This record gives sequence, structure tokens and C-alpha cells, in this order.
Amino acid sequence: MVFEESELLKNLPTQFFATLVAKVNEKVAAGNDVINLGQGNPAQPTFNYIVKALQEQATRPINHKYSQFRGLHGLKVAAAKFYKDKYGVDLEPESEVAILGGSKIGLVELPWALMNPDELLLLPDPGYPDYLSGVALGNVKYKTFPLKRENNFLPDYQDIDEETAKKAKFIYLNYPNNPTGAVATKEFYKRTVDFARKYKIGIVSDFAYGALGFDGYHNPSFLEAEGAKDVGIEMYTFSKTFNMAGWRIAFAVGNPSMIEAINLIQDHLFVSVFPAIQEAAVTALSDPQEEVEVEGLVSKYEERRDAFVSAAKKIGWNAFVPGGTFYTWMPVPEGYTSESFADLLLEKANVAVAPGKGFGVMGDGYVRIGLLVEPERLIEAVERIAKLKLF
Repeated sequence: MVFEESELLKNLPTQFFATLVAKVNEKVAAGNDVINLGQGNPAQPTFNYIVKALQEQATRPINHKYSQFRGLHGLKVAAAKFYKDKYGVDLEPESEVAILGGSKIGLVELPWALMNPDELLLLPDPGYPDYLSGVALGNVKYKTFPLKRENNFLPDYQDIDEETAKKAKFIYLNYPNNPTGAVATKEFYKRTVDFARKYKIGIVSDFAYGALGFDGYHNPSFLEAEGAKDVGIEMYTFSKTFNMAGWRIAFAVGNPSMIEAINLIQDHLFVSVFPAIQEAAVTALSDPQEEVEVEGLVSKYEERRDAFVSAAKKIGWNAFVPGGTFYTWMPVPEGYTSESFADLLLEKANVAVAPGKGFGVMGDGYVRIGLLVEPERLIEAVERIAKLKLF
């Protein structure tokens, strides 16, 4: 017997980057030395002090039982203390913190939890492709707002027409930004709160790269803005800060009604996260080694950024210099789309990059470079591209 997929599954967006992975794997299988700059998966191992904490916690029989439905109180307390120490934000652990199995889960489930069919969600273009999974699964409508280079890839709320602003129920923001590497300011978040209050729009801040700021820049949290908790939440993942992408652990913080809705839908979908991972996450946030390890990680990415941007500039390929994340957003040469340019680099130079089209219409003039290989390989990638004489 063959069972047909539901209409809900049929309406899910195509996983654009699955095609890129298949192309890269095919080249590698054929014996080519591919420099893969198209990935967004941290390549460094999880910090050792966190691994040791998991090893210890995994031996404890109490952690072998079902987790508490809404996560460990100790992790919520640690998350609240982390936000107080890093951003000066006060949080009540039980009502203003929700534990997530990775921030993608929170971002995708939020429309189910807080929106009704056909209500409007505003999304950035370019933006993280999986935001659209939440749109499809929640059966909601969406419109995009442009992120333009001339505005440092921050939204200009005047670009959102009055009618759309009045209809919108939530808006997603992501700074430091994937894919552009742009960073936000406290002044921007103040304008965001003002916009949210004026139109009664809920704010969802995707703070996945919050710890990764370059040139000494400390990325502000959206929740630092006065009144932010009245209008929205922020999602913080361990994936990028602590190289814990495969561990699937994160948390949402902020507006109590939004946190309660997330907790409620998770009561029906999950029995939280393996308790030993949650205990290790407490250690990740609170151990004195945290600051030293994260500073070292940021320095590593900054060194790679500088190596790539400098090498690219020498061949006439000028980056939008990122202020954070581990990406560089590079313009496509005249005569190419992001996809045709990416295909050319893979075919002729054995260099894989992520086509900007995968992040939205506004991304089609760019490709995303992942700074996840050593500086020498980044420079080698540019040298290979230089031989194509495109710039």
C-alpha cells in the first residue's frame, strides 16, 4: 500500500539547500577537492567543559527518566541569570523563559501557537528559509519586507505600507543577520518597539548569532529596549555560541503570554529535552570558562572574516563586511544570478557557496560565504575564483 502525503505536507516549502548539498556531494564523490563555503554548520567541537558536564550528567539515573514537560527549572534560572549578566535584562524564570529543542523549533511552532489561519506574518527578505516552514505548517499568510544594503540590511519600517502594518500580527527579525552578517543597534530596537506598539504587532527576535560580534562590538539584545517584553520575545540557541548545533537546545525569553503559548503547544508535541543535555546547558551558561571560550571562538571567526574579505578585495570582489555571525555576503558579478554564479564556482573552481536566492528574492544578487574553514582554505578559495577572471 502507498499512502498519500497530507495536503499540509504537500504545501511545505522546498528545502532549497538540499540541492546544494547534493551537488557538493556529487563533486566530492567524483574525487574533487571541494572547498565548501556553502554550509552554516559550526565546524568547531563543543567546548570541552560542556562535553564533560554531559558525560557526568548522562550517568545519573534521574536524568534517564522523562524530562519535566516544560524543562528544568535550573536551566530557566541559568538562562535568566545569563540575560541579566550579559544584557541587563530581568526575567522571571518560570513565566518568561521557555526551553526549546533548538531555536528552529520555536520559530517554526510559533505560528501554530499564536496565530490563526490566514493571519499575517511579516518576514525579512533575505532571511532564514525555515521561517517559511512555520508559515506553511501554521497555515498563515506572510509578506516580506526588504533588507537593503544602503540601510546596512536593517529594515526601514517606512517600507512597510500602512495597510500591511495594520494587518500584521507578528514580525520576525534576525540580528546578527543570516545571511548578510549585518548587526543591529539599540537605537534600531527602540524604533522596533515603537513600531510594534503603534500597530500592535508582536516581535520575534531570532538571536541565534548573538554572541558573535566583531571588532569588539557587543550585540545588543532586543529585550534591552525599553518596553520590549511588552511586545515580544527573543530566541537564543546554544548552537552557535557554544558549537552545540547537534545537541538541539535553546530557549525563548520575554513576553509571558507568548512564552505560555509556546509552552502549551510543546506540552502536546514534546516531553522537553533529554535532562542531561539541559544540565550541560546550565554548565554552558554559568561556568567561568564560558567567557574565555566564546571570546576565542569570536576571534577565530574574525580572523577568517579578515582573511577572506582581504583576499577578495585584492581581486576586485568587495564584500559587505559583516559585523557578526560567521558569514560574508558577497555580490554576484554582472551577468549572473546567484544560482548560476554558484554553479559556475562549483563546476570550474571546486568552491561551494550558498546562492542568495535561497534566502529570498532580495538575496539573488549575492552569495553567502560560510567562514567555517581555516584562513588558508578561504584564501585558496579566492585564488581559485580569481582564475575565472570574473572581477
